[in-house]
Amino acid sequence: MKITAIETFATEFVCFTRVTTEDGGQGWGQVAPYQADITAQVLHRQVAPYALGCDAMDIDHILDITRDREHKFPGAYLRRAMGGVDTALWDWRGRREGKPVAELIGGSAGTVRAYGSSMKRDITPKDEADRLVLLRDSHGFDAFKFRVGAEVGRDRDEWEGRTEEIVPTMRRAMGDDVALLVDANSCYSPPRAIEVGKMLIQNGISHYEEPCPYWEMAQTKEVTDALDLDITGGEQDVMMANWRQMIEGRIVDVLQPDICYLGGITRTLRVCKMAEAAGMPITPHAANMSMVTLFTMHLLRAIPNAGKYLEFSIEGLDYYPWQHGLFATDPYEIKDGHATVTDAPGWGVEINPEWLARSEYRISTV
Repeated sequence: MKITAIETFATEFVCFTRVTTEDGGQGWGQVAPYQADITAQVLHRQVAPYALGCDAMDIDHILDITRDREHKFPGAYLRRAMGGVDTALWDWRGRREGKPVAELIGGSAGTVRAYGSSMKRDITPKDEADRLVLLRDSHGFDAFKFRVGAEVGRDRDEWEGRTEEIVPTMRRAMGDDVALLVDANSCYSPPRAIEVGKMLIQNGISHYEEPCPYWEMAQTKEVTDALDLDITGGEQDVMMANWRQMIEGRIVDVLQPDICYLGGITRTLRVCKMAEAAGMPITPHAANMSMVTLFTMHLLRAIPNAGKYLEFSIEGLDYYPWQHGLFATDPYEIKDGHATVTDAPGWGVEINPEWLARSEYRISTV
């Protein structure tokens, strides 16, 4: 069944995609959030010409031919655009076969344990602890991630002493039964990362994300080798050569691909298979309530080396106002600390027509 049209519906923050095949079948997907209107241009210029006219079932071919023909553009924008086509094709196939994507890739509908993921650094340790305790008690989360250091901070904290305060504050507030994770967002040099890591271990933190600049793999490896807790990373990586290096070199303990950044479900499954062969778990990056969290839920229901939990952003419209009104019905509900993949076909979600009507529209056809 050949692809006859690819559409984008974009704002600066979100771009939904729709593919249509020669029989009129359709499927919905999404490129990675942020600068999404630019990614839409890349999709129509550098991805659609290779996808149009191709067999909609042969996603591997579409992604590989795009990579090969656009080999002078190895970076993130092209992969983000590829992911918009990939995810729409998986939805098309799910709707065609009457199955959720999780089932198409070897899994099933069902629940996924989630951790509440805080995005904030401009919050005091006490206020952060107070709001996470409320979420624990109201939604049943038994794991949370909070922020340490400053984003790409060159060893600086968001403000002096914040990290040293928030780590024990969170442990006291949550007690011993809640798993605690931290994200340093490429803040530290190896010596400082190791120093902070020792404090994390003392406070029972189990997950230390992106301690060093993510592109400096040797620095991260130094931290991984020095500390007895899970060092994690990979959300920014889009090249398969980097993933092979990360896995073969044991740069981290837990791998965190972002389905939208990496180029869709198909390419993420390739990383998952490499990781499975190496005995490494996958805990993907999914830091907002666009479709990326839905994609991740389906993936975690299917892969044998799924990590302990789903990243589930706790930030609402005050932090991400662009999340408002994306879907006709909300696909994200947490009960007893778990999200649910339904047995609805494809991704099991419909985009809000009112949101689509306000977006910037573009179409490529054969």
